Amino acid sequence: MTLSRTVRSTVLTTALVSAAALAFPVSAQAAPLPPACQESLLTTLDKFPVVDFTVPDKVQSGMLNEAGSLSEADQAAFTEKACAAWNTWADRNGKAVATDLDTRYRNAAGPVCSKFSTSAIGTIKKYAPNVPAETRELEKVAKKIWQNAMQKLSVEATNADCRKAYNGVKAGW
Repeated sequence: MTLSRTVRSTVLTTALVSAAALAFPVSAQAAPLPPACQESLLTTLDKFPVVDFTVPDKVQSGMLNEAGSLSEADQAAFTEKACAAWNTWADRNGKAVATDLDTRYRNAAGPVCSKFSTSAIGTIKKYAPNVPAETRELEKVAKKIWQNAMQKLSVEATNADCRKAYNGVKAGW
């Protein structure tokens, strides 16, 4: 397993729950992950069973690019203790988070990029304060990935509504 795959799981879930789980392909090589982080990688999407919430392809690509360029210091946040705390929290709260994401997504107006931005940031802000303290270093990494990806998307998006949506959430939570 590589760190970039764990980041894809942790980014959106952390970004959507405490801070970003995207089905990213593996791109960067990294050190082996602690067992709890491997578990997170394999089970996070199942723990957050969204029905309607959709992550635009450009967001997935942008976050993957950011995750692939993490420094060693950022990669060090993926510890057994942090990932175990995340897994426990996700087991207990995943369905509620998914329901919140789906509800916000259905109620948001505009194109997919706007619906994604509105629902993601709303859910993040709602649930981030409740994520265990042991995951705070993961949250910092997720925020960094989120902010960098949204900043780039707010400049590069071809659709004006999408540029506005990404710009509106680029500061994070």
